[in-house]
Amino acid sequence: MRRRDGTAGTLVLAAALLGLVACGPRGPKAPGREVVTPLLQQEADALKRDGEKLDPILRVKAIWTVAGIDIMERPNDRDRPWAGTIRFKIRSEAMDVDGSVDADEFERRFDYVYMASLQRWVFQLSPSPAP
Repeated sequence: MRRRDGTAGTLVLAAALLGLVACGPRGPKAPGREVVTPLLQQEADALKRDGEKLDPILRVKAIWTVAGIDIMERPNDRDRPWAGTIRFKIRSEAMDVDGSVDADEFERRFDYVYMASLQRWVFQLSPSPAP
């Protein structure tokens, strides 16, 4: 009667299981551009809505116009597969005490990353300028 060596069989089984784990799913698949673009547009709409709220004390009216929405793929980052930028042109109008209107125009930029684990865009703070 011949006896089998259990160590060799165990090693083969362990290698097969390790191969299955390594080749298996690695978390959620990154959504496509067609999914994340409308979500970033919703962020832009919310920024515009909140930015245009009139402050009755300051008597400042702001008009936010979306100048552009840019989305860039980040292929080597599984949890943050997309980066996005929302650009606005903002016109503010303030009423002076003499009744004249003082207008100012400027641009503002908001940077985001899409977090696959949260399934939403997350605002990114810009680095502070060096002193």
